Amino acid sequence: MVSPVGHAAPASLLAVRVWPADEYTRITLEGASSLRYSHMLVPDPDRLVVDLEGIRLDSVLQSLPSKVLDTDPYIRLIRAGQNRPGVVRVVVELKAPVNPQVFTLAPVGNYGHRLVVDLHPTEPHDPLLALIMKESPLDAAAGDKAPGTTAAADAATEAGPAPAERRAARRDEPAVSRLFTVALDPGHGGEDPGAVGAAGSYEKNVTLSIARRLKRKLDAEPNMRAVLTRDGDYFVPLGQRVTRARRVGADLFVSIHADAFVRPEANGSSVYVLSERGASSSAARWLAQKENDADLVGGINLARQDGHIARTLLDLSQTATINDSLKLGRAMLGEIGDINRLHKPDVEQAGFAVLKAPDIPSVLVETAFISNPAEERRLNDEAYQDKMANALLRGIKRYFEANPPAGRTRVARLG
Repeated sequence: MVSPVGHAAPASLLAVRVWPADEYTRITLEGASSLRYSHMLVPDPDRLVVDLEGIRLDSVLQSLPSKVLDTDPYIRLIRAGQNRPGVVRVVVELKAPVNPQVFTLAPVGNYGHRLVVDLHPTEPHDPLLALIMKESPLDAAAGDKAPGTTAAADAATEAGPAPAERRAARRDEPAVSRLFTVALDPGHGGEDPGAVGAAGSYEKNVTLSIARRLKRKLDAEPNMRAVLTRDGDYFVPLGQRVTRARRVGADLFVSIHADAFVRPEANGSSVYVLSERGASSSAARWLAQKENDADLVGGINLARQDGHIARTLLDLSQTATINDSLKLGRAMLGEIGDINRLHKPDVEQAGFAVLKAPDIPSVLVETAFISNPAEERRLNDEAYQDKMANALLRGIKRYFEANPPAGRTRVARLG
């Protein structure tokens, strides 16, 4: 389009989205063409200013204030206005100082050109590290209690002598000498919905629900604890998911997904592990490529990637880890087969980026086909989600019973 005086007419945005989370809040501005911008931080009060060139101030931009939740950890409000001819200014009023990361993304999937504004806290939020420093399951359940107190002690104080007697009785039970840590990775999140079912179900929501159920079950075991790579609707790059599992010294890594295929009749559950020598089937290769594209869909700032995971090579330690991953995968497949048809009877292998931790047995579980209408209904059924979580728990326990890991993780307190 050209204006009467020969200048390009301002363009409209296609959509604006805000994804709040404790880890960081993301703002996404989507247009039909590449977005030109500049940004700056302004103190007293803290604000982030983004100037958009060649953009029309329309109802899409004016809807930004309604996208902000009162509970957003970082944004107080957003407003947009005409700053000067041809330039719209977006002002993000902040609740606290942030470290902004602003970058553009080329069109991919159903998205057009995107301008991404990630608002990170100046001191990184690290819930995984806080949990792993807890010395026992009781400490982990207690949260940020005063030294020497636990959630169980609080309950005993409030509820009277009966809970106190039960707590005393537990002291006579065998002490936990080794805590097994399982990193649970709910696939997709935030800008990346994953697969979408015919009825509109998002894979990212199903995976998080199943992962949370499995975490509660693992945390209830006397010698286990679980950590989530994400615990909300926000995007975590694949490399960061692996890094988080390694940082907390995870003994296992379980990535949870809900499969999709071009034909709706495809059905069943599957388990995948990393491959050294190419994919075990064309379907496994196709799925790995689709899952590895999550970084493109979710959107990462390539300038900020340290490249560590990308540089990880398959070596002898990786070979041993893959062998252990196959053992875990077979244990899980045996349990999942009791609650759902297996899409393939054996563990499949392909080059999944999220399974590339060189020292953690890792599996990717496709719980069912969200692209299959009948299985989509099951994936949204709480009873099925609970059955799936129970099956995964049994598979994990079977693996640990047959393959107890070395004493790498912190030892639980015995008293």
